[in-house]
Amino acid sequence: MLFGLAALAWLAVAVVGFTIDPLASPSGGFIGAGALGTAAALTAAPLFWLASFARQRRIAYRGDWARAARRGAWIGVLAAVFVVMRLNGIFQPEIGLFMVALALVAEVTLSSAGTGRR
Repeated sequence: MLFGLAALAWLAVAVVGFTIDPLASPSGGFIGAGALGTAAALTAAPLFWLASFARQRRIAYRGDWARAARRGAWIGVLAAVFVVMRLNGIFQPEIGLFMVALALVAEVTLSSAGTGRR
């Protein structure tokens, strides 16, 4: 089901990409960033769940979908922020890597808090 939603989101990205010029309209870049972030999140979430499902030898534990959705949301937010930064001309690889590192630290912290590990 999520892959179907992801396919629709990628179709929306294609429609936005072909019909809206982000440099001509001020809100066009934000619309495109939102569409791309949504499509990336909806694509990544089931892939994260499938990776954990395969790693746990085909056993689905409670909270796996929530964790996968959270990780997919990180991917979507990062993609949208990168697009907005690129449109505004302020994207630098160092800043991008720093933001990825922040997301990784936040995800590791949130993942270990739920399992009781410290």
